[in-house]
Amino acid sequence: MGDHVARAEEFDKKAEKKLSGWGLFGSKFEDAADLFDKSANSFKLAKSWDKAGSTYVKLANCHIKLDSKHEAAQAYVDAAHCYKKTSTKEAISCLEQAVNMFCDIGRLSMAARYYKEIAELYETDHNIEQAIVYFERAADMFLNEEVTTSANQCKQKVAQYAAELEQYPKSIEIYEEIARESLKNNLLKYGVKGHLLNAGICHLCKGDVVAITNALEKYQEVDPTFSGTREYRLLADIAASMDEEDVAKFTDVVKEFDSMTPLDSWKTTLLLRVKEKLKAKELEEDDLT
Repeated sequence: MGDHVARAEEFDKKAEKKLSGWGLFGSKFEDAADLFDKSANSFKLAKSWDKAGSTYVKLANCHIKLDSKHEAAQAYVDAAHCYKKTSTKEAISCLEQAVNMFCDIGRLSMAARYYKEIAELYETDHNIEQAIVYFERAADMFLNEEVTTSANQCKQKVAQYAAELEQYPKSIEIYEEIARESLKNNLLKYGVKGHLLNAGICHLCKGDVVAITNALEKYQEVDPTFSGTREYRLLADIAASMDEEDVAKFTDVVKEFDSMTPLDSWKTTLLLRVKEKLKAKELEEDDLT
C-alpha cells in the first residue's frame, strides 16, 4: 500500500511540475494528464479513494484545457466512482460535471446513464425527493434517445417514490402510461397487470371508492383481459370492503392474494395505509352509533 501511495505522490508531483513549468501549451497539459492518470491509478491501488478522486478531477481539468470534453467527462466519472466510497456529495458533484459535458457533446445516452446513477446515490442516501428529480431527468433523456426499457425503469422508480410521499396522482399517471405503452410490445405485455395493480393500489390510498371503480372500468378498456386476473379481483374486492367499511373482509382479501402471489414491501406498505384509513372510518362509525 505504502509503495502505491509513494508512486502516486511522485506522479502527482511530476504532473504539477509540468503544469507550472514552461513548454508548448498543448504538450504540457497532455504530459500532465498522462501523469495525473498514473497517479490516480496508483492512489486507487492503495485504496486511497479521496486522493484518487481529487487526482481524477485534476486530470479532468487538463482535458478541459485541451478541449477534450469526452475525456474530461470520463475523468469526472472516474473521480465520482472513487468518491462514492467516501463522500456521496462529492460523487454527485463530479457526476453532475460529467453529465453537463456529455450533454455539450451530444452524448445524451451517457448523460442519461449518469443522471440515473446520481438518482441511485440520492436513493442510497434516503434523499427521496432528489432521487425523484434525477430519475425523472434520466427517464426524459432515455426517452429522447429511444432507450425505452431504461426510461421505464426510471419512471417506475419515480412512481414508487411518489406514492411513498403520498403523491398518488403522479404515481397513477406513470403506472397507467407504462401499462398502455407495454401493451404495444409483445415482450412487455405480461407486465401490464402488475402496472395496473400498482396504479389501482394508489387509487385505493386516495380512499375514493367511486374513483377506483371508475379506474377499474377504464383498465378494462385499456386491457380487456385484465378483468379475468387475480390483480383485478384484488382491487375490486378491496374497493367493496372499503365501500362496506369492513376491515375483516379487507384483511381476508389481502391475505388470500398474498398466499398465492406474495406482496412486495411497497404494496404491503400502501395497503397498510388503506387499512389504517378503513379502521379509522370504522371507529368513527362506532363512535356515532
